[in-house]
Parts: sequence; C-alpha cells; structure tokens
Amino acid sequence: MGQIRRAEIGALLRDLDHRSPAGCAIGLHIRFTTPRYMFQSYPKRWMDHYSAAGLLVNDPTVRWGMSNVGWVRWTDLEKIDDHGVLDLAKGYGIMNGVTIALVLESSRSIASFARSDRDFEAAEIAEIEPILVDLHRATASLDPLAAEDRLALKELSIRLTH
Repeated sequence: MGQIRRAEIGALLRDLDHRSPAGCAIGLHIRFTTPRYMFQSYPKRWMDHYSAAGLLVNDPTVRWGMSNVGWVRWTDLEKIDDHGVLDLAKGYGIMNGVTIALVLESSRSIASFARSDRDFEAAEIAEIEPILVDLHRATASLDPLAAEDRLALKELSIRLTH
C-alpha cells in the first residue's frame, strides 16, 4: 500500500470521524464475525466497558448489520435491544446513532456513527454512506499487507481511538 493509498484511507476515516461527534465504529470486510479492519473513535471508557462486558454478542447494531443492508437509526433498534446495550452507551455520552451495513463484491462492512445531541438527519446519512462505500472499496484490495502497511493502518486506528 503506497503513501497515496494510506493518505486516501486516512482522509476517509477522518471525514467519517468528523461527521460522528460522539464517535464511531467501523468494521470492514467482515468474515464470519471478524472484521479485517476495525476503526473506533468512541470514548475509551465506553470501548473498555463494551469489551470487558462482552457486549458485542448482544449489540443490536451488530446483530442488525450482520443480517441487513442499508441503514437504521438506533431509535429503531431499541425494540430488539434485549440487553440494554444502547441504554448503557447513553451513560457514556453516546446518545443517538445510525448503523450502516453494506455488501459489495461479496464483502460485508458494518459501521455505526454516534451523536450526543440529536438523531442523524437523512441528509447527513446520505452524505456518510458514500464515504463508507469509498472506504470499503479502498481497503478491499489490501491483502496481503506488508508489515509497514499493517503498522500504518494500526496507527490510524490508534489515532482515531484515543
């Protein structure tokens, strides 16, 4: 992966993060239940709690994203949130969100974007979705990654996460 590809991926990640004031989680090219690339910018306290409590298996955004394509506001997922994951997130300032799931060239990606002030408007979601598609496509052909490229992507993830 050259400098240009790294710069393109970095710019797309920064753009998505900027449009998600309370953070985001982007899982790209999910195989079974594991993404090839995972980028997160939620508050560290939330990510630590989410991980320690094993909330992934009960997360309605993940469950929805694994079986659907398109987008859904989190308010529409509350009815399937049997374990209160969305309510727990609110305690960390993650109040409102949207999840986008896509499948292109037989590869699934799921991303969730959050706000603390209000729901995402349809126009905002319409701006986010093509950026996610571009990121999905930009990372689709990165196998196999050289050690330098893996490190560069890890550094991008760390910058977004902390």
